Amino acid sequence: MFFHQDRFIQFDDQVPLQKKLANLHRILQGEIPFISRIAVALYDQKTEVLSTFLHSSGMDDPLPNYQASLDEAPSLKEILQQGKPRVVNNLTIFQNGEHEHTIRIGRQGYAASYTRPMFHNGLIFGFQFFNSFETDVFTESCLHKLDIYGQIVSLLIVNDLSVVGMMNAAVKTTQHIVHFRDPETGNHLDRMSHYARLIASALAEKYRLDDVFIDRVFTFAPLHDIGKIAIPDKILLKSGPLDNDEFDCMKTHTVKGRQMIDDLVANFDLGGLKDIDILRNIAEYHHEMVNGSGYPEGLKGMAIPIEARIVAVADVFDALTSKRPYKEAWSNEAAFALLQELSGEKFDRDCVNALIAHEPEILRIQHEFQEDFYS
Repeated sequence: MFFHQDRFIQFDDQVPLQKKLANLHRILQGEIPFISRIAVALYDQKTEVLSTFLHSSGMDDPLPNYQASLDEAPSLKEILQQGKPRVVNNLTIFQNGEHEHTIRIGRQGYAASYTRPMFHNGLIFGFQFFNSFETDVFTESCLHKLDIYGQIVSLLIVNDLSVVGMMNAAVKTTQHIVHFRDPETGNHLDRMSHYARLIASALAEKYRLDDVFIDRVFTFAPLHDIGKIAIPDKILLKSGPLDNDEFDCMKTHTVKGRQMIDDLVANFDLGGLKDIDILRNIAEYHHEMVNGSGYPEGLKGMAIPIEARIVAVADVFDALTSKRPYKEAWSNEAAFALLQELSGEKFDRDCVNALIAHEPEILRIQHEFQEDFYS
């Protein structure tokens, strides 16, 4: 009676999303052996930016940590406008394409592709790609099967992003209370999260950071100061410098932030979220310094989680270059100079250099998320 083995039962296991996609690819190849790669890119409606997210092809990855505006991907833009999948049975039609992603896919040797938009609540949130090294393979019969697997891929990702979104919403709801008491603007959080993603992407190869990790840093970076909700108004809103006792109290926001996140994970039953430690580390360790002079634990160098080192640089850079009621905005050059002066002592040198090396992207972020004290 119990001879049948459910091939998809493993997707109920608490395993990383990357492993689930790889398992699904193996199952799919049992039916359609010429599928060489499944890949997913996420689409940010707010910025109209595409970011690589997942793939199932192991080391065969032509687009690691890649981002592009939708305008740089006209073929995907057409899919978004049409809201329908696209079949290309011979990718040589794009052999003269000038866009970076087109060139990289061609160099990898993929000969055909099937691209499906992914929808959630009526909105496109990304694209999935089925690639083959063979031409003329995507027949109608094959596409019917791929649509089923494509739906499974979408559901896996929606489920994963929903858990992250639930955590994010729970923490953000709490953080909104903080911002009623703390005058930092929402645009500050947008900018610093984009700076964090910029740094993480630049360091991806050296630190072996995958696209999921980079996306989590981007998502969780704005939640670094969640613990400030536990700091009394007389300290949090004090206009002058803090005395020693007040500063000691302010420093507790890191540990309290970690404790609040642990409570939210327990109360919302989010223990299955595999990347929750990224959020914990950002909240607790973003004030650690590489020379050990930071808090709460006085960690040094590589003992500080890379996500915390990234967010520390992103947060300080935006604080320096933003106008506040108590100070004028620094120029980017002046902020770069201070970060370089303190790199290797207070801030991680790799993170500082990664940020400074991408000034054009910084200017784009600053233009897109300009300060607005009335928002």
